[in-house]
Amino acid sequence: MTHPTRYAFGFAALLWLPWAHAEPFLPAIPKGDIAVTLDPVVTGMGAPDYAISAPGDLARLFVVEQKGLLQIVQGRALLPTPALDIQSLIGGSFNPNNANDERGFLGLAFHPGFNTTTSAGYRKLYTFSSQPIEPGTAPTYVAPNGATQNFKTVVNEWSMSAADPNVVDATSRREVISFGKNANNHNGGTIAFGPDGYLYLGLGDGGNRNDVGPSHLEPGGNAQNLSTPLGKMLRIDPLAPALTAPSTDAISGNGQYRIPTTNPFQAAGQVRETYALGFRNPYRFSFDSLTGELILADVGQGTIEEINRVELGGNYGWAVKEGDFLFDRSTGLVTVRSPGDPAGLIDPIKGTLGTLEYDHGDGISITGGFVYRGDDIPELYGKYVFGDLALRNAPPRVDGRMFYADLETGEIKEFILPQFADGKLPNGLTVHGFGQDGSGELYALVTNTPASGTGGILYRIAPVPEPGTWALLASGGVVLVMAARRRRRAVV
Repeated sequence: MTHPTRYAFGFAALLWLPWAHAEPFLPAIPKGDIAVTLDPVVTGMGAPDYAISAPGDLARLFVVEQKGLLQIVQGRALLPTPALDIQSLIGGSFNPNNANDERGFLGLAFHPGFNTTTSAGYRKLYTFSSQPIEPGTAPTYVAPNGATQNFKTVVNEWSMSAADPNVVDATSRREVISFGKNANNHNGGTIAFGPDGYLYLGLGDGGNRNDVGPSHLEPGGNAQNLSTPLGKMLRIDPLAPALTAPSTDAISGNGQYRIPTTNPFQAAGQVRETYALGFRNPYRFSFDSLTGELILADVGQGTIEEINRVELGGNYGWAVKEGDFLFDRSTGLVTVRSPGDPAGLIDPIKGTLGTLEYDHGDGISITGGFVYRGDDIPELYGKYVFGDLALRNAPPRVDGRMFYADLETGEIKEFILPQFADGKLPNGLTVHGFGQDGSGELYALVTNTPASGTGGILYRIAPVPEPGTWALLASGGVVLVMAARRRRRAVV
């Protein structure tokens, strides 16, 4: 299977370049045997890209809109007032009218102690976004090489209002950590707390292509250089150190967070926040709620998209490798498939029947999701649910796709979507993110307009209704059918 040449910069930034390879490097992803319904819970959104419930919260789903709003869905309804509006905070750091802009409001995480009154993290949540650099200030980590810094990516801490549990206190913002950026792309996007209670943050390699450019270090590029946080998975304790006085973790240079003593790179000149390295653009990752494993989808350049199991101190290969193929930084092309070589680099997840990677005949920019641990779709239990932004690049970007992967066999298969013609997402929808509610049920976040538009949809990934219920689905009565099939209470 071949397609027009294309090159993916990651989340939404997709440029056609004449040197990108079109020939197949890997077998095409087959249709699977799991059929699902995409149940539209909320429509008319501004490029939704992530959704998560607070710890122990079975009633609400918090939805991130790239344009700068944090929305709450409860009982299949969008609450009338956003929980948080950061449009003015992020304004000037991205163009909401450009569907290819990778910046904006990208990530959300709730402290594990969010609902525990005795915890220092009570009512605290964290956002990841782009922001302008205020005059007279500098990011925690400036762009390498003294490169021009056009904006910064930032983790901010907030507190929920004591008066209204559906509103974030806009005056509570505290900047935890920030990173100066020269290029607009490869920003990562996910923040999530691991089973160890620390906050994990994936950062891209700095942007451009081949890990080369004004803000890229040589030799080898940023992702392989331990003196920069770019191209890394970071791990920190984001609480203000004064709230964690008994901790033996070191206080950061900016005094706003702690750095785990168990992080693997503590030598002089190394970024001590680093947990793992060798990533190009780890836009979406998540922790398996049962096993605690960190599963990460790393966006490829012109050829290979990959899924990794991230471990402490691991090196995931970019830009020495793309997937399990050797990569030539001078040409921007992969050369030969080389699993296990060079030694010391960790390849995508390999199972008994395959490896979790695919080439650009099947997509252009992987959108990571979650391991399914819900009740509604038993045949999907334990599978990793993810997608790809689109099948075709430009113009226009269309055919966003949804897949599931078996973490044991190493097989990727495409979902059957019987509600849509030819089993494809309609209306030029592209897959920008996934969500998980407190019951382990999953959501797909798609759009066909920029962040300033209203083409975004929050879909719940649901079982296919019995034949006699299709009419109910069309009329909105599916909620009653689905409710009857649930074994525990959830958001929708």
